[in-house]
Amino acid sequence: MSDISLVNKYNVAVPRYTSYPTVPNWKENIDVHRWKETFRQQFEITNLTDGISLYFHLPFCESLCTYCGCNKKITTNHSVESEYITALLKEWKMYLELMPQKPVVREIHLGGGTPTFFSPEHLRSFLSTILADCIVPDDHDFSLEGHPNNTTRQHLQTLFDLGFRRVSYGVQDNNPEVQHVINRIQPFENVKNATEMAREIGYTSVNFDLIYGLPLQTLERMRKTLEQSISLRPDRVAFYSYAHVPWTSRGQRLFNEQDLPGSEEKMALYLLGQEMFAQAGYEDVGMDHFALTGDDLYIAWQENRLHRNFMGYTTQHTKILLGMGVSAISDTGNAFAQNSKTIHDYYQFIGLGTMPVVKGYFLSEEDEAFRRYILDISCQGKTLFAPHHLTLLKQFTFPMLSDLAADGLIIYDVSGLVVTSSGRNFIRNICSAFDLYLHRDQDTKVNSTFSKAI
Repeated sequence: MSDISLVNKYNVAVPRYTSYPTVPNWKENIDVHRWKETFRQQFEITNLTDGISLYFHLPFCESLCTYCGCNKKITTNHSVESEYITALLKEWKMYLELMPQKPVVREIHLGGGTPTFFSPEHLRSFLSTILADCIVPDDHDFSLEGHPNNTTRQHLQTLFDLGFRRVSYGVQDNNPEVQHVINRIQPFENVKNATEMAREIGYTSVNFDLIYGLPLQTLERMRKTLEQSISLRPDRVAFYSYAHVPWTSRGQRLFNEQDLPGSEEKMALYLLGQEMFAQAGYEDVGMDHFALTGDDLYIAWQENRLHRNFMGYTTQHTKILLGMGVSAISDTGNAFAQNSKTIHDYYQFIGLGTMPVVKGYFLSEEDEAFRRYILDISCQGKTLFAPHHLTLLKQFTFPMLSDLAADGLIIYDVSGLVVTSSGRNFIRNICSAFDLYLHRDQDTKVNSTFSKAI
């Protein structure tokens, strides 16, 4: 089958598999007492051996990027910083009360929103308070998302002094017309300056986020963006597919959908990036990620120890990801919990001294096993089947695997599966073969919540 035929065949709505079961299958009004007990038990089991990861959602942005599907609050009023940090610290104290020993924090990620909306002084005060309660190993991985327009040398130096060594800049696209339609005016010079500042200070991994499939993108414009980006030699690049979900992200309703590249054009944009990254010495790692061979992400991939969680691909193998802040998601390996999605509700919970968890899921043994298959495929491009799962696999998974194998995307038998080089462009589709919720419940209401695979 031709590449174009494969694109048309597999460009269907499927999850991104940052979790399994996926969020539409989670339950509203989660049992908070059970969540606390699950967190406490898992912490006692894994803290001293694996440590934990922390994610802080900092939701404020000064302007709306219309492509963005993240939980954000648009404001130019920086007086909101203090109130939000106070709430975050109160939530942190709630979790500290569940920890019988000091947490070993191997990973911190500041996401958003725009973390660099917050002043360096506020970030220093906030993180110093957090870290005073923690044990930080030498091989920790602290990272932040930065906006090239407002990330200052003081931001970078402050966070470097606190142990941060990786920064991911949201570049998205360098073309002025594309930037105009997505309302993210960001001169390339700002990206260059922010990259050079980070390296001068001592950051060991400077990463770029780029998006393909945005309105008005063309091969010519994408080539220019890629050439400029590669010229700065980012250590890794997340080259994401634009997820058009206007039913959940109101800003995307401002687009003229005729300006969006079609599925064939979109795949051409991705293949151009894949080719240019390879020519520049980047290796294709997992889904949507490219890394230089000296970067920790590539080394972890080579050594079969790459991991993936809600923060993306990571070299840290913590069982617990504790997410704090509005809409943040936590993961204990056997349960998920998500905080309230509005700042008003988040503040209300915190003000009452109540954990702001409103949604989540407690995994069964079957869930955990099939989650492992999906993680193996998305991180290593292969997995082994447990013999006692063969009945389920043959009923729900193997029919789809047979089709994928016929198209040359995988090789499989009753012992396991390997993704082919062609299949690496269709990882989400391959993972979906192991999604028992999709196969058992063909409810289009659930399926329609996801963006298309390409």
